Amino acid sequence: EVQLVESGGGLVQTGGSLRLSCAASGFSFDDKAVGWYRQAPGREREGISCVTNDRQRIYRASSVEDRFAISIDSAKNTVYLQMNSLKPEDTAVYYCAADLICDFGLRELGSTHWGQGTQVTVSS
Repeated sequence: EVQLVESGGGLVQTGGSLRLSCAASGFSFDDKAVGWYRQAPGREREGISCVTNDRQRIYRASSVEDRFAISIDSAKNTVYLQMNSLKPEDTAVYYCAADLICDFGLRELGSTHWGQGTQVTVSS
């Protein structure tokens, strides 16, 4: 059974930092594009960052550029999202996804695997 389990969400003040983790079991991130989405209440899901399957390119949405960084630890089969200088508008449920298309954005495939989501709340 494939499972992606996110952790690291929580409540933080404006300007603070969090690091989200997404650990996979029953599935390897090797040779797969992986990324992070978020969805705020009443808003559409937004693809915010991804790394290509060859690990040569990283995409970041303009809303998080220079503040968020995606990384992968292949030995731990875990993908991370380091979030700095957090703003109230970053409040959302954050989801990791694996086996997708990562180019000038994120596009899910029929084979895309999803985590259950982790809540991030940034207080003003």
